[in-house]
Amino acid sequence: MSTMQAMLIDGYGKQPLRQAEVPVPDIGAQEVLVEIHAASVNPIDFKIRDGKVKLLLQFEMPLILGNDFAGVVRAVGSEVRQFKVGDAVYGRPRKSHIGTFAEWMAVHEDDIAPKPANLSFEQAASLPLVGLTAYQAFHDLMHLQAGQKVLIHAGAGGVGTFAIQLAKSMGVFVATTASEAGAALVQSLGADQVINYRHENFAQKLHDYDAVLDTLGGENLLQSFAVLKPGGMVVSVSGIPDARFARENQLGSLKTLLLRLASAKITRQARRHQAEYRFLFMQPSGTQLRQISALVEAGKIVPIIDRTFALADAQQALEYMESGRAKGKVVIKVR
Repeated sequence: MSTMQAMLIDGYGKQPLRQAEVPVPDIGAQEVLVEIHAASVNPIDFKIRDGKVKLLLQFEMPLILGNDFAGVVRAVGSEVRQFKVGDAVYGRPRKSHIGTFAEWMAVHEDDIAPKPANLSFEQAASLPLVGLTAYQAFHDLMHLQAGQKVLIHAGAGGVGTFAIQLAKSMGVFVATTASEAGAALVQSLGADQVINYRHENFAQKLHDYDAVLDTLGGENLLQSFAVLKPGGMVVSVSGIPDARFARENQLGSLKTLLLRLASAKITRQARRHQAEYRFLFMQPSGTQLRQISALVEAGKIVPIIDRTFALADAQQALEYMESGRAKGKVVIKVR
């Protein structure tokens, strides 16, 4: 077991993933070695591949893609205290240690949590990245309270299907955008109001919202400020990071200036509507994953999986995800 199969890229650009035999990673003192059973596909995977996040993340090539997983602990570092060999776990590794499209992975113990007992490995693997994204948007940035109103864009997508359920578990009123094909799904998850984005303009139909979770960026993001009450907040995972984000993440004066210029249109729009804009770059957290596990085990959140692919077909999985047709998550079954 000194080598493993992995799906990797040799450089930035739209070239297909390459299957390769690579060494099984060594683990540090605070890391565990996980036998990966399943991984999920997220938009960040093709953004990394295309070099779109180079300003924020630097990677060495060749690079194994993949940002969340579920599997079984097979070895533990000398300082690991939370897990033992044989534990079923799931997680989102820190950004410097991605690579879940592989048979094995070394991951810091703080980035994982016990797998929800009522889920399969495929179901569990679908949750960490989208779950932490929604959790941090609603709890850490928006501070949503019961009775408030949130608009969640692309409700039938990976983040959307989780976010609707999380917001409803918090007692929040949820509006969401979806196509005819996604309307029944988002309603079944608890959405209170569904805007058919093909025929209706959400910015004209919704008013006095406390917050918006934007997963699309572009014009969609700019229009989102119009639905807010004064003092409301738009949190985006697809927009442009602003100067505040650059300062908080200590990106340096040059990147701060570049991001201030790049996000100027968004900042102006926020000011015009007396609203706040926050770009969310989700952080790994085993602690928050334990909170998510509790909600899943209580039946308040159910994973929504569109399609499952084999590890060797990870390129097809990536293409399907990129097509925008997926309802819920796309999962890679590793073993």
